[in-house]
Formats: sequence, C-alpha cells, structure tokens
Amino acid sequence: MAKPMAIEPKSTREHILSLYGHMTGIKKELIKNKQDLKHIHQDVEKLGGKVDKIYWVLLVAAGSATLLVVDLLFR
Repeated sequence: MAKPMAIEPKSTREHILSLYGHMTGIKKELIKNKQDLKHIHQDVEKLGGKVDKIYWVLLVAAGSATLLVVDLLFR
C-alpha cells in the first residue's frame, strides 16, 4: 500500500514535481526488481544442475539394484 504524501501539492507545478518524484521512485524499483529476478534465475539454474545430478544418482542406483536382483534370480 502506498504511503500518504506528507504535503499535498497545491499548484500544477507541485503536482508535476510530485508525479516526477513518483516516476523516479518507480523506475528505481523496476531496476531493483530486474536485478533481483536475474539473481533468482541464476539460483534456479544452479539448483537445476543439482537436481539433475541427484536424478542420475537415483537412476544408477535403481539400475544397479535391478541388475543385482536379475543376477540373483538367474544363478
């Protein structure tokens, strides 16, 4: 929720300056949000690599267990 203005603008000039200040603040927030999204994307990419490694370890473990059971059945 937006915080209330400390001083109400009385003239057109003051309204324009107030709007300019709001726009400047919004631009700064957008730049910060873009930087945050970039960092989040990098973190997700790193996490995806770790998930792939865990997936392959589980797949190899399941394959090894299956081969062990098949070997024991056909002895």
